[in-house]
Amino acid sequence: MAELWLVEIGKGAAKLLLNPVFYLLFFYAAWLGVSRVKKERRDFSVRAENAYYELRQLLPLGLLLGLIFSIIMIGAGLAVPLETVVFAAALTVLLSLTGKVRWLSPVYTLGFAFFLTTIAVQQKWPIPSWLQSVIEGDSIIFPAVAVLAGLLLIGEGILIARNGSKGTSPRLMKSKRGQIVGAHEVKRVWMVPVFLLIPGDALQTSFEWWPVFSIGDNVYSLILVPFAVGFYQHIQSSLPKLAVKNVGRRITVLGALVLLTSIAAYWYPIVAVAAITGAILGREILALRNRVQEDNATFYFSKQNHALMILGIIPNTPASKMALQVGEMITKVNGVKVSNENGFYEALQKNRAHCKLEVLDVNGEVRFVQRALYEGDHHELGILFVQNEKKWGNEAV
Repeated sequence: MAELWLVEIGKGAAKLLLNPVFYLLFFYAAWLGVSRVKKERRDFSVRAENAYYELRQLLPLGLLLGLIFSIIMIGAGLAVPLETVVFAAALTVLLSLTGKVRWLSPVYTLGFAFFLTTIAVQQKWPIPSWLQSVIEGDSIIFPAVAVLAGLLLIGEGILIARNGSKGTSPRLMKSKRGQIVGAHEVKRVWMVPVFLLIPGDALQTSFEWWPVFSIGDNVYSLILVPFAVGFYQHIQSSLPKLAVKNVGRRITVLGALVLLTSIAAYWYPIVAVAAITGAILGREILALRNRVQEDNATFYFSKQNHALMILGIIPNTPASKMALQVGEMITKVNGVKVSNENGFYEALQKNRAHCKLEVLDVNGEVRFVQRALYEGDHHELGILFVQNEKKWGNEAV
């Protein structure tokens, strides 16, 4: 039995390469990285993380989450309609064309795929036979989609809290009063590959080579499906790490509620519809709430009269090695008080071999950091400030 499962898992994993979403997400992550670097160079003439950062974040944690979700779905014998898988893939491709990364959340792609599957079955759409896995009146498989949606929503919250808060991108813009202010932006996409049981032998009917196996009196196929998890957040009123982690925690709680609700659908199938609807509406409410709060809040990263606000830190530079943090303020450089960029660089040049900074941290406490400077070190220490004299054309926000 163990050998049979290993063979089926291997064959199911190979089907990942047949799914266009697998290739789409690599392209999309690369596009996000290139777009981010262009924006950072426009604002600061230098980029923070390199263009491959989004690609490096695409899979690692998603693989672990996908493994956990696969064990839950297969272990519980939850079968997902093939129609739903195909609709979710098609919606992922279509929504990616909008350029709005947040629409790639599984709550939208899988949620709307659930409703399309329901309508297709009820209205008897002319779906090719090899895509049909739902028997008319077979409502027991629809709660499985609701459970999967809850799991993926929990996964989205974990990915946002753990990875979304890393490498947020600094931005410069003009406030409504025409002042230069700073903000942070997160545009990220992850892949969560999940092994799913597909009910019936529809695939084998058209593709004789497609493996099927039996569990009790039921026949299933096993495939590895890549789900996209997209996330966007604009942060201007607080520290980016805290803001992103708070959003991630709220989405995780929403996912847990959807998951608990979907379990009841096995006794009352109509609850699956309520669970999916609640997931979509809940995710939209969270996004709207966050957007309204940010639009009505004051800018955290604004010009200070007594210090320089740190908007960003370039990795592998003296600033990162001195453990300087976004949101901290530099009050003195080599014993000289500074309040603008020119003063900062002039004070820095007073001692080209050593740098000592007096820093006011995010808790309002003073600390001192120092480091020897070497040939080849970033001449500006690798700090991106909230004020920048470079001319650029962002519109007021």
